[in-house]
Amino acid sequence: MAGEPNAAGGEPLIALRGVSRHYEIGGGTVKALDQVDLEVRPGEFVVILGASGSGKTTLLNVIGALDLPTAGTIRIGGRDVTGATRRELFALRRHEIGFIFQSFNLFPGLTALENVEFGADVAGRADARDAAGEVLAQVGLGERGDHFPHELSGGEQQRVAIARALAAGNPIVLADEPTGELDFETGVQILELLHGVTHTSGTAVLVVTHNREIARVADRVVELSSGTVVSDRANEPAALADLRW
Repeated sequence: MAGEPNAAGGEPLIALRGVSRHYEIGGGTVKALDQVDLEVRPGEFVVILGASGSGKTTLLNVIGALDLPTAGTIRIGGRDVTGATRRELFALRRHEIGFIFQSFNLFPGLTALENVEFGADVAGRADARDAAGEVLAQVGLGERGDHFPHELSGGEQQRVAIARALAAGNPIVLADEPTGELDFETGVQILELLHGVTHTSGTAVLVVTHNREIARVADRVVELSSGTVVSDRANEPAALADLRW
């Protein structure tokens, strides 16, 4: 059944009930999301799968408090954040959620290491510098920390953005097409890293993609079509070595 909790233990870290996001455009209503129910627990690696225009990014944005639902309720860490103030939503994004965007959103005047350190520092980590260096090495850029974004390739910039999200150490990571700018080998490396944090730290990772091959490594696959959840199923993750795209 769509929206039914899976077998992972623990209370839901993310819980959506009847969440809709409608837009009024040209005298008509566009239902980007329509009555979505979804639960995600700590330590789950969930792929949100769907074609362009299916509502994937909108779903990520309402979970991450970057957009507000038209209807329904959203609970993060057991707390209803549907009617939260701007200050409360800012604190939520700072301490609970790490974002990996399609656009890298790096600071051009900061080095790769400083960009990653910024993410850890904003989240309040006392070991921000050390955490930044460690995660940057994990994404294969330990020797590029002193380079500025314009000195890095698109794939390297994406890896910096991923490192910044992970260095924050927040319990939720939301990733919008995180391998879209990466070659296959690096993409698999990033998926391995994202999958690893679910098991080592209990982080809940939600990856939005149109790539069904990526969905093969998920613990759960949630499919969207026209803003509606059409499938929510547990998945036996495939070995990363078996992926092809």
